[in-house]
Amino acid sequence: MDGVLYDSMPNHAKAWHESMAKFGISMTAEQAYATEGQRGIDTIKQMVREQQGRRIYAQTAQRMYDEKTRLFHLMPNPPIMPGVLNLMEKLHHQGIAICVVTGSGQRPLIDRLQQDFGKYLQRDHIVTAYDVKRGKPYPDPYLQGLKRAGGLKPWEAIVIENAPLGVQAGVAANIFTICVNSGHLPLEAFTEKGVNLIFDSMQKLDLTWQSRPSPMLKILPATDGKSTTRKS
Repeated sequence: MDGVLYDSMPNHAKAWHESMAKFGISMTAEQAYATEGQRGIDTIKQMVREQQGRRIYAQTAQRMYDEKTRLFHLMPNPPIMPGVLNLMEKLHHQGIAICVVTGSGQRPLIDRLQQDFGKYLQRDHIVTAYDVKRGKPYPDPYLQGLKRAGGLKPWEAIVIENAPLGVQAGVAANIFTICVNSGHLPLEAFTEKGVNLIFDSMQKLDLTWQSRPSPMLKILPATDGKSTTRKS
């Protein structure tokens, strides 16, 4: 959702920085981008452990996350990423089910998904932070997404991600994983996680995605466990 469907990461980075400072935690924009996709309470527990050397209960982390959420919703609504609606229309035309797998649990954003993408997205095709016990980088969120899409097998799906931890989750679920690097992270942050393809914007992905499947391009498994492409 964030950084793929919505250009919301700048707002998230600012809200993370300002909210965590109130609890004596330093969180830079780079750290916000690097941990994006992870459940918010897991990010907070990690930051507290690393910077303050202590462990906190989930309830404490949730209260801190609630402050981050409050600040985020004081900011202007983030716009839809350019290229997203065009790509969704192509997928819809091809009969490809669209699911959203997000580390967020913020109800207003989840509701907005239905408002903006209701033509393409069913409510039960949304997986949030509260639908799994283990969030990204574990594969659980995407495995849950496969179930909600009708019990698909990993090779019947494609993951589109913008965050290293999300890429790691998609790869761990054995799903072909595309990265759209809409932030400011180096390519190595994604290649080391095993990503299959990288684009620098949703517009580039939309332009590359053909309006209907082409028999000229097949995705084949390579012997090293990574995927490659071959024209036939």
